[in-house]
Amino acid sequence: MQFHPQPAPGVARPWAFPAPERGSLPNGLTVLRCHRPGQQVVAVEIVLDAPLDAEPEGLDGVATIMARALSEGTDKHTAEEFAAELERCGATLDAHADHPGLRVSLEVPASRLAKALGLVAEALRAPAFAESEIERLVRNRLDEIPHEQANPARRAAKQLSKELFPAASRMSRPRQGTEETVERIDAGAVRAFFEAHVRPSAATAVVVGDLTGIDLEALLAETLGDWSGDTVEPRPAPPITADDTGRVVIVDRPGAVQTQLLIGRIGPDRHDSVWPAQVLGTYCLGGTLTSRLDRVLREEKGYTYGVRAFAQVLRSSAADSVTGATGAAMLAISGSVDTESTGPALEDLWTVLRTLAAEGLTDEERETAVQNLVGVAPLKFETAASVAGTLADQVEQHLPDDFQAHLYARLAAAGTVEATAAVVSAFPGDRLVTILVGDASRIEEPVRALGIGEVSVVAG
Repeated sequence: MQFHPQPAPGVARPWAFPAPERGSLPNGLTVLRCHRPGQQVVAVEIVLDAPLDAEPEGLDGVATIMARALSEGTDKHTAEEFAAELERCGATLDAHADHPGLRVSLEVPASRLAKALGLVAEALRAPAFAESEIERLVRNRLDEIPHEQANPARRAAKQLSKELFPAASRMSRPRQGTEETVERIDAGAVRAFFEAHVRPSAATAVVVGDLTGIDLEALLAETLGDWSGDTVEPRPAPPITADDTGRVVIVDRPGAVQTQLLIGRIGPDRHDSVWPAQVLGTYCLGGTLTSRLDRVLREEKGYTYGVRAFAQVLRSSAADSVTGATGAAMLAISGSVDTESTGPALEDLWTVLRTLAAEGLTDEERETAVQNLVGVAPLKFETAASVAGTLADQVEQHLPDDFQAHLYARLAAAGTVEATAAVVSAFPGDRLVTILVGDASRIEEPVRALGIGEVSVVAG
C-alpha cells in the first residue's frame, strides 16, 4: 500500500480586523465601505439616530412598530409587492429598534446589490405606513407580550431593568413597549416618529462584501443618494444612572421546577480603558464551558447546564471636550438551576466571586482566555454580515473605525493582575442585583439564609 506524503502546514498569515474606508453623500449620509474579496453575499447596515429615549411619552414601542413597518409597503409597492421584490433579489431585510437607535440590515448577493439597495432606499424615503398594516403589526406585538412574560429569561431581564434604572428612565421599561403603550400606537404616531428622526444626515450606511466590479459611489448616489431630509443637531443622550445596591428579587412562578438566575449591575462601556481587561476577566469567570462558574456549578455540582458571565453595551454617547465619551454596559451572570438547588447554587456562585477577589485569576486562566478570544477572531468575522455588524456597533457607540482592530492587541497585552482587578470590580459580591424567576414558596427561605441582600417577592 502506498501512502501519500503527510501535508506540511503552511505559513500562518497575519490577520487583522478589516479597516473600512469612510466617505459621505451630498445628502449627509455617512458611508463606511469595506471590500472583502470572495464575500459574494454583501451585507449592508444602516444606523439611524432614532433611540428609544426619543419615543414620545406613553408611546413606548413606537420605534419598534416603525422599524417593522419599513418593509410593509412604500409609495411604489404594496407590502406584498415589496416582499416579492426582495425575494427576487435573494435578499433578506430586517430592522429593529434599541436604546442606541434604529438598525436596518440587508444581505444580498453582490450581483443583486443595486436592486436591493433601491428597495432599501425606497423604504427609507417613502414608507407607506398604511393604517391596516400598522394595526396588524400592533396586534402582532400585543400577541408577543404574553409569550415574553411567560419566558423566564425574558421575564428576568425585564425585572432587572426595572430594578436597576430609575422609573423615569426609558431603560427601566421594556424595549418594545408594554400592552398599555403599544395599544395606543397608530399610523399617525408611527409616521410622526419617522418624520422626526429618520433622515440621512443622522444616518450611517456600512457596506461590506466583495465589491469587485461595483461602482459603489455611483450605486449609492442613485439609491440612498435620493433620500432627503432636514439636518438637525445630534440628540443629547441623557446620563445613565443605576441603583446596584445588593438585593434579591424573586419573581414568583408557583410550581416552577427551575429557577432562572440573572445577576447584574451597570459598569464601564467600551470607551473606558478598563474594557479589554474587563472582557478578559469576565471570560475567565463565565465566558465558556471551562470558566470558573461552569467548572463549579456545572461540572462539580451538576446544578445547571451552564452559567454565563457577559458585558453588553447599553448605550454610548459622543465625546465632548468636558466629559469625554460616556456610556454604560450591563454586566451580568445568567443561567438556570433546578428549584431545589437554587440556594446551594447561589451560595457556590458567591463563593466563586469571593475566592476570585481573594486569590485572583491564574496565569493559565488568563492565557486560555486570550487564546480563545484572540485566536478565534478570524473565524468570528468570516462573513460580511459579522464585519458589517461590528462596524455598525462602533458607529452606534461613537467609537473610532479602528477600535475592533486594536482591541485584540489590547486583550493580548492585558495581564493576569489587570484582568483580575477588572472582573472583581465588575462583579463585587455586595453590589449585585439578583433576579430569580421561580417558585417563591420553595426558594425564598434558602435564599434569605445566604445573606446576599434584602429579599423581596413580586408577582410573576
